[in-house]
This record gives sequence, C-alpha cells and structure tokens, in this order.
Amino acid sequence: MTPLSPIVTIFGGSGFVGRYIALRMARAGWRVRVAVRRPNEALFVRTYGVVGQVEPVPANVRDDASVRAAMAGADAVVNCVGILAPRGAQSFDAVQTEGAGRVARIAAESGIGKFVHISAIGADADSPSAYARSKAEGEAAVLQHQKDAVILRPSIVFGSEDEFFNRFAAMARISPVLPVIGPDTRFQPVYVDDIAAAAEKALTSDVTPGIYELGGPDVETFRQLMERMLRVIRRKRWIMAVPMPIARLQGRIFGFLSKISGGLLPAPVTYDQVLLLEKDNVVSEDAMTLETLGIEPTSMAAELDGYLEPFRTYGQYQRITASAKDLRN
Repeated sequence: MTPLSPIVTIFGGSGFVGRYIALRMARAGWRVRVAVRRPNEALFVRTYGVVGQVEPVPANVRDDASVRAAMAGADAVVNCVGILAPRGAQSFDAVQTEGAGRVARIAAESGIGKFVHISAIGADADSPSAYARSKAEGEAAVLQHQKDAVILRPSIVFGSEDEFFNRFAAMARISPVLPVIGPDTRFQPVYVDDIAAAAEKALTSDVTPGIYELGGPDVETFRQLMERMLRVIRRKRWIMAVPMPIARLQGRIFGFLSKISGGLLPAPVTYDQVLLLEKDNVVSEDAMTLETLGIEPTSMAAELDGYLEPFRTYGQYQRITASAKDLRN
C-alpha cells in the first residue's frame, strides 16, 4: 500500500508569499491545505497540483476552533498571515501577535513539530511602530510554543504580484511626481520565490531552528529603488522627498479619514508606516540568511523587467515599437 503524502497547512496560503509556498510544497509532493478566511476567493490554488492535492479550507487565526480544524492531521504548519494596516477586528495585535501565538499553540497541542512563521526584518519589541512591535511579539509567542520553529524575516518583497514596485509604477504612469518618504532609508528587496524556497527547505530538510533574515543581493535606498523602477519602465519622473514631519502629519490625517469612513477611504500611507520608513530594512551582519540555507538570492534585475513591462509607454508592445523605429531608420 502506497503511503499517503504528508500534509502541510498554510495559514494565509493564498496571499502574496503564501501562494508561492503552496506551489512549492505541491511540487514537492505534499498535500496542501490553504487556510484562509474566504476559501471561495482562493480557488485558484487548486491549479497548483493534481486534483485534490491543494485545497482551500476555512480558517481565521482569531478563532481557536477553525485553526484547530484546519490543521487536523497535518504534518507541518506555515503561518503567513499578516497585515500592513489594521482594519476593524483585524488589528496588529489580534492578527500578528495573538493570531501567530494561537496557530503555534494549537500546532503544539496537535503534536505538529514542523513550524515555519513568516515575520519581517523590521520586527522590534522596542520600535515606535505598532506593526514592528506586533511582529516581534508574534515571534515571541511562536517560540513560546514552538521552540524549534523556523522564523523567516524578509525585507521588502518583490515579485509579479507585489504591492511595492507595481504600486509606484502605476503611479508613475499617470503622475509626473513620485512622492517618497524616507528617500535615504535602505532596503534589501528579496524575491518572493526565494522566501518560498526557504520555507520549503525548513519543512523538507534538517535545518537549524531560529530566525533567518532574508534579503536579496542588492541594498539600495528608497530613492535608488524608485530610480531603478523608472529605468525599467522607461519613464522620467520627479522623485520628491517628503520631509518626515510632513509625512507624519499626512499619515495621521489619512489614518483618521480612513477610520471615520470605516475603511471606505483607504489611507495611501499611515502614521505607523511612516515610522517604519525612518529605519533601514536590511539584513543584520550576524544573521542567518538565505545563503545559510544554501539558497542563492535572486537579483531585482533578473525579475523586474518581466513584470513591470506593462507600465511602459506602449506596455508589452514597447519592444515591437522600438524594433519598428529601428527598421525605419
């Protein structure tokens, strides 16, 4: 009798990072449960494997019963759930601290020892940012219940579905100005599938437990990242540095308007995000990294050109147009 393939439950498995982990685990032969609040919106993950191999299941990290049901019989758990800004009951503490702790606790109670948690390089219990504090507190809650957990702290993540380069490229398509908060803040962008590769390695190999800081081969300031993006989409725009005092005020105003509108007016930037932009987001010198796991980081140059092409003047037809000009000359 052929033994059944192992099962991994991925909380937030239909999100930007989670879907890449789900795809890798399916290709590795695992059965994958994608645990999300709205399974009907995650049906696309079924295409990642053969019939029945990858299935979305209902779960809310704020609820014990649904978390326990989602991981019943699982051999491993990955927690990818995170938010960039609070909304309603989805607060930083509820999702990134208490939610992470709940998933780790129930996994331990269920006898599941393979546990991967996606955090962020900015995690800091002493940070003025509520986001960074909740990430650090979430890590502590995970380690309280899963002492052998692998915690992955990525810098800013890039990939075809990212909300960073895509967002600013879309802005550059219609605006002559790109406002940048913290233009001298340094980042070390990491490719989304490299994070997925690290999670796969943690689940399928014998790796050292602990915290890994994940960054790509390039360290650039916010301004340099915008200049890189503009070169890729072949547009000239004025990069306007927004002074921090003004940015903090804008963040408070936008946050207030979003709150009183019940989220109908989403804040383009929050006060908490401004606080995050005051601190570098790069891998520490003594950290365990992608290289520690035997993974060679992917450069931005290898990926940006492909998925930012639609933001060029003629979109995907830019090359055809350029070729036509060369023929006329």
